[in-house]
Amino acid sequence: MFSQYKYWKPFVGPFDPCKPIRVKSYNTPPQLYMNFQPPGLQQFTPREALMSGTLWPQLYSPYPDPHKGGKPHG
Repeated sequence: MFSQYKYWKPFVGPFDPCKPIRVKSYNTPPQLYMNFQPPGLQQFTPREALMSGTLWPQLYSPYPDPHKGGKPHG
């Protein structure tokens, strides 16, 4: 399944002074996965577009990561 969020497990050294973060993540913008903007894309209503930051649902990227318990805007 496609996900805008990528995860990796960084190296945790035995002498690191801070509590280790076992899994780190980053997100990739959805436009990276479109070659071009096809004509006739579905559009949000004006209110939804203002709340989402984009007119097209296919280009919407929630923030923060919903897999970490964050609630996406909108």
